[in-house]
Amino acid sequence: MGDLDFDVIGRTLPYLLQGLQYTVQLTLAAALGGTIFGTLLAMARLSSFKPLALAAAGYVNLMRSLPLLLVIFWFYFLVPVLAQAAMGWERPPQIGAERSAYVTFIMFQAAYYCEIMRAGIQSISRGQIGAAYAVGLTYWQSMKLIILPQAFRNMLPVLLTQTIVLFQDVSLVSLLNVTDFVGAAVKIAQRDSRIVEMYLFVAVVYFILCYAMSYMAKRLQQKIAIVH
Repeated sequence: MGDLDFDVIGRTLPYLLQGLQYTVQLTLAAALGGTIFGTLLAMARLSSFKPLALAAAGYVNLMRSLPLLLVIFWFYFLVPVLAQAAMGWERPPQIGAERSAYVTFIMFQAAYYCEIMRAGIQSISRGQIGAAYAVGLTYWQSMKLIILPQAFRNMLPVLLTQTIVLFQDVSLVSLLNVTDFVGAAVKIAQRDSRIVEMYLFVAVVYFILCYAMSYMAKRLQQKIAIVH
């Protein structure tokens, strides 16, 4: 351990920060897209239209039953081949690793955000929905104007907690040779033979950021009153 050279962190910090920036961007994009798509899925699952509810439930159960790494590989390697076979193209389309990462994480996380939002919607009294119908609002209007704002407030700490998990899961994109924070550290570690220094630095950064977000989620949970 005496030959450790932590100066490598300072020398490569701009490159590491560039990777961290990509990790944060992908996390925010997946959290926002997953929340929007997941909310629509939650509303579909609670819909009285059975085919729509069954389709949404099937999608959620499928995604929640598969490892994220398998979904990443499936979309990156197999979807272009399936698209080629379906469209009759000579070559599979080039989706790209970064585009695959964005689409995959949004689709995958939507299933988890869906269940969070569904729990939030079901936590609201059914009487409020009945009152909305009584004043002439439709199902979708009731959800948009009355139910979803309260459900989102109730579930905000849980959504933030799921975003912390998402932030950690984003490191899997390094397996597609995408230069996220972990990917940048791996490349430097292999190039400069500084595996211990790089991996230790990455662990410290992840701990600080995730602990800070966990603390924020806990404080937020204490301040937000549950709406019934």
